[in-house]
Amino acid sequence: MDNLTAEHVGLTYTTLRGHTEALRDLTLSIAPGAFVSVLGPSGCGKSSLLRLFAGLTPPTTGHLRQGATQITGPRRQVGIAFQRPTLMPWKSVLDNTLVPALAQGTSRASAERRARTLLETVGLHGFLDAYPHELSGGMQQRVGLARMLVNDPAILLMDEPFSALDALTRETMMVELQRLWLADAKTALFVTHSIAEAAFLSDRVLVMSPRPGRITADIACTLPRPRTLDLLETPAFAALTGQLRRALDHSA
Repeated sequence: MDNLTAEHVGLTYTTLRGHTEALRDLTLSIAPGAFVSVLGPSGCGKSSLLRLFAGLTPPTTGHLRQGATQITGPRRQVGIAFQRPTLMPWKSVLDNTLVPALAQGTSRASAERRARTLLETVGLHGFLDAYPHELSGGMQQRVGLARMLVNDPAILLMDEPFSALDALTRETMMVELQRLWLADAKTALFVTHSIAEAAFLSDRVLVMSPRPGRITADIACTLPRPRTLDLLETPAFAALTGQLRRALDHSA
């Protein structure tokens, strides 16, 4: 696997109301297999950064690379999970999971074998024929995770995938995501507003300033893995979340 890098990246949106500078002179590198979270206030450009690495939005200035290759558009080796899973209501759980694989031209038989394995892994084996309206919010997010992984991507890009869930379900999904990530050691970039999510999941947390977004802190999370929910009650976790909170307070 290759490093993900951004070199002096800037992003400015042009609308009928004028120009909005979302990101300014942003430089970073993410090592293969690392889990990196991006933490910052609303509107600071976190989601924009994710879209840049996904190849969905071109930068205004600077370059983004995967290894030596410049990122100029979407790639097969990238899986994306959004704030809401945006499942197609007329498709079953299995068929929703298959969408990215079939769009990439994978044979249905091959894609279905992997999709069934993933859905069993995330605890949805008995719901393959269910429809989205028959699922809880947490179950829908599990479908979203399985869909993100169905092409076996090397890179996972996640934009606040748990923000719409209740607190208990969010904690369960943090553990589930960690388990899926540890199984394959994929490179992960995770956007969140939650200090606890960032601390629990990450190897590193990048703290961003208000718009235009800049990285104002890069904090290592060295708590041992695998991490369980018991970790949330430890002094070490409290110290890490306190460090992240102070970095956010000083990010302006």
